[in-house]
Amino acid sequence: QKGLSLRRTKALAMAAVALAEADITPALTARAEPLNVVVHPIVLLNAVDHYNRVARDTKRRVVGILLGEISRGVYDVTSSFAVPFEEDEKDPSIWFLDHNFLEQMHAMFKKVSAREKIIGWYSTGPRIRPGDIDIDKLVRRYTPTPAYVIIDVKPVSMKIPTTAYYAVEESKGDVGPPSWTFKHITSEIGALESEEVGVEHLLRDVKDTTISTLSNEVTAKLSAIRGLQERLGEIGGGFKQGGGGE
Repeated sequence: QKGLSLRRTKALAMAAVALAEADITPALTARAEPLNVVVHPIVLLNAVDHYNRVARDTKRRVVGILLGEISRGVYDVTSSFAVPFEEDEKDPSIWFLDHNFLEQMHAMFKKVSAREKIIGWYSTGPRIRPGDIDIDKLVRRYTPTPAYVIIDVKPVSMKIPTTAYYAVEESKGDVGPPSWTFKHITSEIGALESEEVGVEHLLRDVKDTTISTLSNEVTAKLSAIRGLQERLGEIGGGFKQGGGGE
């Protein structure tokens, strides 16, 4: 009876382990499709500071890691950090990203905020380059479906300075093996109440004091109108695409 009881205990233990692995493994390998990326102001400030320190007045770009949380396809990017990155100007497919530094920084950030995980990466673009798919592949070591956000550090209009993508594998049928490409997703700027207060104080500090208050108000209203006009144009374009151009 003792031998039978021992065998039953071992069998139950093995079954429990098998069930646990069956429940956990899909969660680790599943690729949830991103729907929207929310970028917080601190991430934009980090990217601009990174660019000004490393690549200002050059044609180079900078690359960093995005941290935050994912909920129902929404990537909430609450923090970021810079990563040493170099690429050949003549051949952009040749690049180097210090993943050892990446892992060390991530370990330190986890001690400060365990909730913030690696959910993607950013570059200052200003557009997608040939080596970006390979960089995205490296980032997929740390998160199954990383968001790729191009941050415009030199905006010339009132558009949102972020463009978001994620990599998808496309099948070519019998023509050849599947290939990876980037798919565009929506992005927006979001902030907590505390962040909004900080941004307001920052904007007060950077205003040009040589311009009168009335001029500042008129400039702000014109900028708001231009931004609204551009957003309405984007919405109208979306309706035209959805309606088949009608």
